Amino acid sequence: MFQRRYVHLMEEIGDVTPPPPKVTATPNGPYQVTGIQRIIWREVVETPEGEPIAWRERGVIAESDGEYWLCRCGHSANKPFCDGSHRRVGFVAEDAAEPGPRSERATSYGEGQVTLQDDRSLCVHTGFCANKVTNAWKLAARDDLDTPGTTQLVAMAQHCPSGAISVSADAADIEPALPAEVVLVPDGPLWVTGSVAVERSDGVSLESRNRVTLCRCGASKNKPLCDGSHTETGFAHHP
Repeated sequence: MFQRRYVHLMEEIGDVTPPPPKVTATPNGPYQVTGIQRIIWREVVETPEGEPIAWRERGVIAESDGEYWLCRCGHSANKPFCDGSHRRVGFVAEDAAEPGPRSERATSYGEGQVTLQDDRSLCVHTGFCANKVTNAWKLAARDDLDTPGTTQLVAMAQHCPSGAISVSADAADIEPALPAEVVLVPDGPLWVTGSVAVERSDGVSLESRNRVTLCRCGASKNKPLCDGSHTETGFAHHP
């Protein structure tokens, strides 16, 4: 019921510059999303052995220049949109995510051509960082890493939705080019891409990053960021 209010307002007052992309966690309520056109589904592609290797788009949920209100208590009957259930269930959101730069929390691994940065506080346990043969940390630690190994390390890091792991070369981050949009991960978080501004419910802005995952099950202890609690609570919402 909250959808497209912004669009209607713009039609009434005429052509104006659209607001910059932003996600605001409202106090004990939904996410207010402005300046973002698309909300889409994207699912993990796995090998026959169950190892994540890529992302696949499953469809567009909404497409508009307007304003969206997305559920973050986990109880809406109209997911991903808010239906007011946060009031019914008495949802309380203590937004405690650290606003400081990721670089101050991340640990660096490796001294080769490509180095790995890891911020464990952002991990949502999607699993792209490892397979049955190796993992990102082992690859980064090798001083004889060849081109295929380097390519594998970069792919592991760039597929991480939260940006918990990333890679750099010559002190410059190697980041994929991602549009400003909101991605729904089946049974998981909101994946916000494209360096969209994210604000806690107390008005504190988090560092703008190319890849951010936000809690939508209501159980994260690092709100508004996801901490993987959706797996423990059995949160379910998928196409």
